[in-house]
Amino acid sequence: MNDEVLTDISADGPEPSVVKRLMRYSPLIVFVLIGIFLGIGLTLNPREVPSPLIGKAVPEFDLPPVQGRTLGLSSKDLKGEVSVVNVFASWCVACRDEHPLWMQIARSGMVPIHGLNYKDKPDDAQSWLKELGDPYTRTGADISGRVGIDWGVYGVPETFVIDRNGLIVHKHIGAVTAKALEETILPLIHKLQQ
Repeated sequence: MNDEVLTDISADGPEPSVVKRLMRYSPLIVFVLIGIFLGIGLTLNPREVPSPLIGKAVPEFDLPPVQGRTLGLSSKDLKGEVSVVNVFASWCVACRDEHPLWMQIARSGMVPIHGLNYKDKPDDAQSWLKELGDPYTRTGADISGRVGIDWGVYGVPETFVIDRNGLIVHKHIGAVTAKALEETILPLIHKLQQ
């Protein structure tokens, strides 16, 4: 009868040695799973974060002009023609890096570029544009950052391409490069303008 009880106990579950082995390797299994997920994450491009606003109308907003400028920026200004909205700030190092490209595009006159000055001090924004040049047709001062939040801005710089109906059709996260302009942004603008 004792043998029957022992047989029944071992039939109900795994042998204690199997459980011990699984417990011994569980940290290794967890470590391998974390490594797999981190490895997948490292292959993703952070500039390709999808925006939930793609294909939707620009958020409703109305910003006063940056200090020293006469034209503010509102959602109404982004209808009727293809345009670009560049989110920038004087404290943003990457904004300084991309700024010469915006100056070049502005001189070409191929597309209106509008600036959304994000969480900047009025004097600093004015000085920055005076020092580096002002490529923007209109520039709105988003001092509180509320409009940037509505646009889904993660940080600066960010750039949006807007179609003539006021729909967001593209979002570029980070500093725009000559390559990004030539391969993605400008071809999209030309296509939308036709």
